[in-house]
Amino acid sequence: MAFVDQAQVELKAGKGGDGIVSFRHEKFVAMGGPFGGDGGHGGSIILKVDEGLRTLMDFRYNRHFKAQSGGKGGTKGMTGASAEDRIIKVPQGTIVSDADTGEVLGDMVHDGQTLVVARGGRGGRGNIHFATPANPAPELSENGEPGQIRNLKMELRVLADVGLVGFPSAGKSTLLSVVSNAKPKIAAYHFTTIDPNIGMVRLSDDRDFVMADLPGLIEGASEGVGLGFQFLRHVERTRVILHLVDMSGIEGQDPYTQYRKILTELEQYDPTILERPQIVVGTKMDMPDSEENYKEFVKQVKADSGLKETPEIMAISAVTHDGVDTLLRETADLLDKAPVAEAYKAKEEAEDDNSKVYKFEEDKKPVVSVDWDNEYGCWLISGPEVEKLAAMTNLQREATVMRFARQLRHMGVDDKLREVGAKDGDDVRINNTNFVFEYSD
Repeated sequence: MAFVDQAQVELKAGKGGDGIVSFRHEKFVAMGGPFGGDGGHGGSIILKVDEGLRTLMDFRYNRHFKAQSGGKGGTKGMTGASAEDRIIKVPQGTIVSDADTGEVLGDMVHDGQTLVVARGGRGGRGNIHFATPANPAPELSENGEPGQIRNLKMELRVLADVGLVGFPSAGKSTLLSVVSNAKPKIAAYHFTTIDPNIGMVRLSDDRDFVMADLPGLIEGASEGVGLGFQFLRHVERTRVILHLVDMSGIEGQDPYTQYRKILTELEQYDPTILERPQIVVGTKMDMPDSEENYKEFVKQVKADSGLKETPEIMAISAVTHDGVDTLLRETADLLDKAPVAEAYKAKEEAEDDNSKVYKFEEDKKPVVSVDWDNEYGCWLISGPEVEKLAAMTNLQREATVMRFARQLRHMGVDDKLREVGAKDGDDVRINNTNFVFEYSD
């Protein structure tokens, strides 16, 4: 299965069911009155974390999701059936945001975690709710509320305890294949790994952790060069970093120069990454010049005054397994002491805090705009509240149309039309509907 770590989808929650107009007709019940029930709630769309998923592949070809609408109300005051919510499964580590506004809606980290991303509309009220002493037999009902429509952007950031970073062909895939059951592609050319590979590492003392072989970095990655951001966003989740440096010199590059370039890219992308526990691992120690290059590399790192602190440096050969067990034990020890990444720790603390601060907010008037529509040759009224009100108005009944007119006046639509110069007899249309009425001052 291909590894897909970004996707954009369109969601449409279910519309609420329509309320109905009905009257009680029973023998020996005089003046039975209204008896129309409410519509059922539309289905919401909910994301749920499934730890068995490792990619957003399911969203590459299926980009549109829709929930069912609620049922219509019934006679005898019966409420229509509410639609079932639609559950969409996503892998752990998925960050969900609104593609139109950029607002982050949630960070899906824990198995079974849910997030409502598009709410279903409420059911419209039946005429049983509109009875008053002045109008005991109303012919009023509401249509169901439209379901929420949303464009979502989903970005997967691999959840792993340990991340392997380094230049292409530094030996990351080889190490992962040796210490876990993962089978990454290994070949003698750069960028063999173009997608993260994950494996479970189990030690002889029964400790275990998840290790991720991340695509190789090159100079300029923090600006998008090479795999750029496609690689770097996956580093953000790791708690311990193993920085692999090729000591063989086969590539013709100095190990210390490669090491410093990777540090620069990580720092430019996110300075906090370098604050995490890190082990520098000299690889390919089975090659002829590796021993000499390793000794020189250690001297240069220890003499580097630009480092906040000298990292621990270890040497291994994944081919002969020399030093691998020692490296894994040291990595597990670091994990035992490594803190959770600050951003996610703060988020979890906020979720655990049950206190809520209530602030006074003044009532805001509905946002209504009036413009001339050249296409239809009439005035166009738009605004979320007005369009929602129009969608919930049953235009087939005169009583509900009159109520709609009163609501528009209360929302200030008449004043807006007067301000823009509307004259008696001008046609007025509500945006996103076919409803057109004649303006009268």
